[in-house]
Amino acid sequence: MMESLTGAQKRQLKSIAQRLEATVRVGKNGLSDGFFKELNDALERSELVKVRFSDFKDEKKELAPQISEKSGSHFVTRVGNVAVYFRQQPDPEKRRVKFSS
Repeated sequence: MMESLTGAQKRQLKSIAQRLEATVRVGKNGLSDGFFKELNDALERSELVKVRFSDFKDEKKELAPQISEKSGSHFVTRVGNVAVYFRQQPDPEKRRVKFSS
């Protein structure tokens, strides 16, 4: 089980995410294997990823937590049709997000 993010960590991630572009999209195929492969690749590269709901906009509230659970990531926030996910690299040398203490 993943360790929960603290409020301060979530605030820091939200701040970083404001400057990011959405790199993964939920399209007409929904939460397909291809979507999760793309999301996992993006999380491995950058740890913090924005997902845009291009389709399935009406289901985004239900889909957002499912995406987190299936990808092994933390659901940070959802604003409009964009959700933010975080999965920390296990290797401290490869971590891109450094939490302030």
